[in-house]
Order: sequence, then C-alpha cells, then structure tokens
Amino acid sequence: MAAHLVIVGGGPAGMMAGLLFARAGVPVTVLEKHGDFLRDFRGDTVHPSTLELFRELGLRERLLARPHNKVSELTGRIAGQRMRIADFGRLPVESRFIALMPQWDFLDFVADEARHYPGFTLRMNAEAAGLTYDAGGRVNGITLADGATVAAEYVIAADGRRSVLREAAALPLLDIGAPMDVFWFRLPKQVTTGNDTMGVFEAGRLFVQIDRGDYWQCAYVFAKGQADAVRSRGLEAFRREIANLVPELGQAAEALTDWDQVKLLSVALDRLTRWYRPGLLAIGDAAHAMSPVGGVGINLAIQDAVAAANLMAGAMAEGRDADAIAPLVQQRRLLPTRIIQRMQKLAHDRIIGALFDPAVRLTEPPWPVKLLDRYAVLRGIPARLVGLGFRREHIRSPDAGLRR
Repeated sequence: MAAHLVIVGGGPAGMMAGLLFARAGVPVTVLEKHGDFLRDFRGDTVHPSTLELFRELGLRERLLARPHNKVSELTGRIAGQRMRIADFGRLPVESRFIALMPQWDFLDFVADEARHYPGFTLRMNAEAAGLTYDAGGRVNGITLADGATVAAEYVIAADGRRSVLREAAALPLLDIGAPMDVFWFRLPKQVTTGNDTMGVFEAGRLFVQIDRGDYWQCAYVFAKGQADAVRSRGLEAFRREIANLVPELGQAAEALTDWDQVKLLSVALDRLTRWYRPGLLAIGDAAHAMSPVGGVGINLAIQDAVAAANLMAGAMAEGRDADAIAPLVQQRRLLPTRIIQRMQKLAHDRIIGALFDPAVRLTEPPWPVKLLDRYAVLRGIPARLVGLGFRREHIRSPDAGLRR
C-alpha cells in the first residue's frame, strides 16, 4: 500500500512535487498556509530547464496558454552603455526562452494538473507550526497553527526560506551571507511588441526592470540593512533616484505615492548541510535559500522536486521505506546547489559588493561584458548557465496511469 505523503508549502517546489508524486500513485496532501496563490513580488521567471520538464510531461503548451511574456535575450546598461549579455536562442533545447509568468498563474496551473490524479489533495489556509514524532523520534506528522494535526508516513518540507519545519527538525544550516537587500515595486508601462527586461549597473547602484507587458516589475538593490536609511530620505527622493538611474522611468515613478507600494526582500544565501532526518526531507528554498542573482531560485527548487520524485516516488508508491532514499536526493542536488551558490557569492563579492563601494568608479563596462556584447556565440554561455543550470533533471518518476 502506498505511503501517505504530506508536503508542506504550496510554492513551486511543493506543488511540483505534489504533481509528480500523485502521478506516480502516491497519496499526497499539500498544505499551503495562505488561502490562495495571489501574492505579488514572488519570482516569476520560468526558465528553459523548467519549460523542458513540462514538455517531457506533455504539459508545456497548456502551461504557455497561461499569461506570460517571452524573454529570449538578457541585456544590461552598464556604465551608460547597453550591452547584450545572454542569448537563449542558442540553447540546445526546444524551449529557448524564459517565460515571465506571474507565480500565481504558474501555481494555479500545476494545482489544476495535479487535481487530475485521485490521490492529490491541496489544503489551503493550513499553516504548519511544527512536527509530530513517533516513540522512536521519527517524524510522523504536522502540527498546524490552529492546533490540529495531520498524520503522515512521510513529510517533505517545501515551506520556503523561512522554513518552520527545518527549524523544528533541527536541520543544520550554513549561512553564506549576502551583501544586499531589495525593494520590489511595480511601475506602469505601455504595452510594446518586444520585451525590454534589463538590468542597470552603475557605480553604487543596481536596478532591474522586468517587462511584464503593461507594467514594470522593478528591483532596486541596496546594501544590506539600509532599508530604513533609504526610506528616511523620503519617497520623493526615492522617485528622483529612480529617474536619475533610469531616465525613461522618471514619469512612471510618479505612480509611487506610498511606501506600502514598495516591498522589502531581505536577501539570504544559505543551505542546509543535511536535508533530511527520519520521516522528513527538505527541498527548494527550505533546503537552500538562493540570491535573486540570475533568477534561478524557482527553477532550482523545481529541479529538487523532480529529483525527489525520480528517486522516491516509485518506492513510496510500493509502500517501501523512503528514509534510506532521502540522502540520495541531497547527494544528487547538493553539487548544483553549491555551484550556483558559489557563483552567486562571487557575483555578490566581485560585482554587487564592489558597486556599493564608494571608491569604485565604473567608467566603462568590464572587458568580459564587452566580449559578450561583441561575440554572439559567447552569449550562449551565460544563457546556458542561467537557463539550464548544472545537472539538469529529467522526468524519470513513474506514471501510474491514474490521470482522470
């Protein structure tokens, strides 16, 4: 008899895991603390690696029927010069673009597909508060904030970078550190035929504008811990700073009339040194919080979910013990996690941290960026790193043929 799996967290990792385990014939309950998926300022870059997974499942075209914008090239304005950095059209896959899709649309889609399997249950407004254990110390369920409990033969913690469960399970955490925080906000724009997503790099300043069709999703990056200092200068000064940094957004910035429109993202870069204990496995941001650099967090989390299903779903569908398999998931996913975090750390220290140094004078783009802009073939390298990552997963988990 298949073991009952409880997944805590209805984000990208949790929902993808729920779909794949249910597809394999494992009874799955996903617990999501909110009443819906409508939360703004979440990552919404669906990379080629993720699009290819949905293609392998036969779901890519249905996914892309949801609202989205396509980004085939990444550019940046560095020291006043517009530079081409990455070209996804050179990737050796069918999905040669990033899909900018609101995360609530992505999660709604995965939930809708998972509901086609009779063993899948999604419980909203179910906030996890802790774990329950059997007499031998093995995790055997979840305690909810309302005092109820949910029994489980196995638990997957996918409850994000502030994971309640990884703390409750006393899993050891390595804090790598990040030098910046981010203000996220929207600015209005007119719909254009192309997509003008780009980053702006100037001495002491970093700004990212994501083209979402009829609005810009903006990221204003500043040194960690300086949020109150930025706010104390006033909203008018903040609008002027945006206009000085990105003159074409000067008029749009007037739409910011209250600090409530500006959300703080406290950037973290960390990872568990052990992702599991008897009865529980952590994946996604609960196992490794990623920096916004490269926008890879969602896609790395989904790769974790696929690896977990590939290794564990068949065994769990047959009622076999998952505890012996969980370490293999960490073994499989730790190397790409470490590589990407190492690259992000280098970007923090060598680029972002340097931009915050008042002694730095950025008078022209660095020579590696000049090479990327000049030679199209070189732009395939960062596109592959960002778009496909390392040790890309493929769908290997079984399909029990239960889809209704």
